[in-house]
Amino acid sequence: MRFSVVETGYDQRQVDSCLDELGVRLTRLAARAEVAAGAGREWDQIRQEATLLRGLVDRQGSPTDDAAAAARRAASAVEREAAEILAQARGELDAAREEARQLRERVYAEAVQARREFEAALHERRRREARVDQLLAGVAADAVPADTPTAAASTGGVPATRAAAGAPEVTAQRPEPGTRVA
Repeated sequence: MRFSVVETGYDQRQVDSCLDELGVRLTRLAARAEVAAGAGREWDQIRQEATLLRGLVDRQGSPTDDAAAAARRAASAVEREAAEILAQARGELDAAREEARQLRERVYAEAVQARREFEAALHERRRREARVDQLLAGVAADAVPADTPTAAASTGGVPATRAAAGAPEVTAQRPEPGTRVA
């Protein structure tokens, strides 16, 4: 930033134009830094530096050589820090993307394995079911008389006989011991 020398110092229009351009650049830099850093201590430092530089820009009168040099150094420092923050944020974003990719691949592999195990278990169940059906098809079932004691009768849930159920007793003729039934 070189300014033309006039009778009373530097050309005021050139200085004002330079300060306006510096203000625009600082505003853009501050916005980029806010997006890159999000929030936190680093953003506070950048904001303080940007505020300091904004104060230099908004100050009345033309800057001296020392003030202009200080403003350039401060702007350069802010730009460097913003670049570092941006690079760090990009690195963290790349790391997060890689971690998400690995997690997605692992979850997909686990889902495929779970599906294979489920299908194998279902196949085994159907095979056992078919074997049971095959075994039961060859078994002849005899009718169980109504007065036969069952496992349910011993639990008290289902009466084993009509008498236990409170029904009138049906008498059947039983042969005398030692006689033959025709």
